[in-house]
Amino acid sequence: MKQLSILRILAISEGISYIAFGITMPIKYLMHWPLPNYIVGMSHGLLFIAYCLWVLIVGIRFKKKVEFYVVGWLMSLIPLGTFWFERKYLKNSELKETELLD
Repeated sequence: MKQLSILRILAISEGISYIAFGITMPIKYLMHWPLPNYIVGMSHGLLFIAYCLWVLIVGIRFKKKVEFYVVGWLMSLIPLGTFWFERKYLKNSELKETELLD
């Protein structure tokens, strides 16, 4: 699978896991049932790390400016931010797999 496609999938998955984490947090504290929060939290953490690393990989491979890295990483901290990053920077962008530094 190509690097850009992987980053798009990670951006969407990380955004979904962020939403799921927000849903399981009240379950943990209001219903005193920590298991869903533990599972979703672990998944979200792994997806967050993978997404941030993949932003770095794609940025290096496509020779992107610092703005790409900063925006990509900041959007991972904002709920629904990775959806915006995927739409603005990845889906309709000038990034093409032929521009790779092989």
